Amino acid sequence: MTMNKRISDKIYYIGVNDRATAKFEAMWPIPMGVSYNSYLVVGSEKAAIIDGVEVSHALSQIAYIRETLGDRQPDYLVINHMEPDHSGSIALLLHAFPGLQIVGNNQTLAMVKGYYGVADHTIAIKDGEELSLGDVTLQFFLTPLVHWPETMMTLLKEEKTLFTGDAFGCFGALNGAVVDTEMDAEPYFPEMVRYYSSIVGKYGRFVQKAIARLAGAEFDTVCPTHGPVWREHLSRVVDLYDKLSRYEPLDEGATIVYGSMYGNTERMAEAVAEGLAEAGVRNISMHNASVSDLSYILADVFRHRHLVLAAPTYSDGLFPPMATVVDAIAARSIPNRRVALVGSHTWAPRAVKAMTAAFESTPTEQSVEPITIKHSPDADALASARALAHTLVGK
Repeated sequence: MTMNKRISDKIYYIGVNDRATAKFEAMWPIPMGVSYNSYLVVGSEKAAIIDGVEVSHALSQIAYIRETLGDRQPDYLVINHMEPDHSGSIALLLHAFPGLQIVGNNQTLAMVKGYYGVADHTIAIKDGEELSLGDVTLQFFLTPLVHWPETMMTLLKEEKTLFTGDAFGCFGALNGAVVDTEMDAEPYFPEMVRYYSSIVGKYGRFVQKAIARLAGAEFDTVCPTHGPVWREHLSRVVDLYDKLSRYEPLDEGATIVYGSMYGNTERMAEAVAEGLAEAGVRNISMHNASVSDLSYILADVFRHRHLVLAAPTYSDGLFPPMATVVDAIAARSIPNRRVALVGSHTWAPRAVKAMTAAFESTPTEQSVEPITIKHSPDADALASARALAHTLVGK
């Protein structure tokens, strides 16, 4: 095992990279790949694996453990998060290390039995409880619904290192180095926003509860289950998650998402973009809903303060690619945005009504009166689109 896999005197990185999977969770593109991070904490008396890896990479993880421990066997497998990209190696780990005991909260252990049929060799822990490894101690913090109900975090107290599960993670495989002090970490930050908005975005209030729960814990290193180990950029990462989970925009830019079959709605969206630029908005992200992947659209919705959704009527309802986008935004209940809607139709003006209805039970509110055009946009319609942009920014 190379030296850059050693995170501290007591902590070893035993995770793996996945550069073959095209879509994470069969939905989200990962052009930079993804890492499944696992860690080994070696105490004077006991050794603990912190989280597993996806099942197809389990043999690599087992080889790393044997390389690190030699003839010694790991004693515990701590499961911070039961999603199969982290728990898929459980059966193989138990086969390789028969004395291994699984450590998790009651909900975790119920899922271990439900997914893998394992009910023995388990230790149920409660919030704040500790587990000694000899000269070092693990302490457990329950952080439910970040983003599954069983999620928790584990603190290695003596080394001030927090193992956070999916929290503070991101897309992107690790290119040699593991800790952010040994790499250019900048490419991972856009992927963190995309990861958060796609996967964790619905659970902002629970992320806030988790951050509050950790207020008394001392740590200067964060080890997530995806992406780099955070040390140099730790405060920036925590601040980013704090803002995202409070649904605060990261900048004053604008996201325009449109659907267009024959170019008419697209012309209105382009006119809105012109109006936003005239009004001084410099960071404008435009997405054709039929082309852009949903994860990149959601990332920009979380990133920018202004949001414009433009869609035609289709079969007496909302154009399907835009319906997917609207439903995804509504599911995340995103407040604190300046929102404008644009609709187009030939004979039935349903698009704006459908978008409005989708947001009715959410904190996503329109900031200006919507506009709707019939047939092709004329000069007056395009002028109204530019004026809508000015009004939106003024609001």
